[in-house]
Parts: sequence; structure tokens; C-alpha cells
Amino acid sequence: MAYFVYIMYSEKDEGLYTGCTNNLDSRVKRHKAGYVAATKARRPLVLIYKEKFSRKSDAFKRERFLKTKWGNTFKQRVKKYYLNKISHTRKK
Repeated sequence: MAYFVYIMYSEKDEGLYTGCTNNLDSRVKRHKAGYVAATKARRPLVLIYKEKFSRKSDAFKRERFLKTKWGNTFKQRVKKYYLNKISHTRKK
């Protein structure tokens, strides 16, 4: 079974949410539909990054890292890349 660590971007407050799951499609749908308490008030949300792991323990280690000060640096680069990408897409 595969596990995913993912980052979602809130278009409402421009913040990021990091999570871990073994069913990424279902989890993203639950976030977008407002069934996840942590992100319900932060919708609309966009999946901007994902990583796939074969072991659950590795996925949860990565999620914990991304929630640290050092992991936040990486997440901010992902966010900057995403925002830059959509700004170029909208200009065309």
C-alpha cells in the first residue's frame, strides 16, 4: 500500500496545510468538501504538492519534518513555485 504526504494551499487565507494519507484522492475530496475540521474554514483549497512512500513510517516521518521550522522553508518554496506557476498561467 502506498502512503502520501501532501500540501494543500488555502486560497482564502493563503496558508498551507500538510497531511498524510493512504488514499490521496479521497482525502483531498474530503478537504475540499469541508469534512476535515482543520481546513473546513480555510476553503477553497488546492493540492499543490504530494510525495509517495511505500512505508507508512517513512510517510509520517516526512510529515513530521514538514511541520518543523526547517520543513516550513521547503513548504514556502513549494508555495512560491505554485503561485508563480498560476500567475504565468493566468497571464496567457
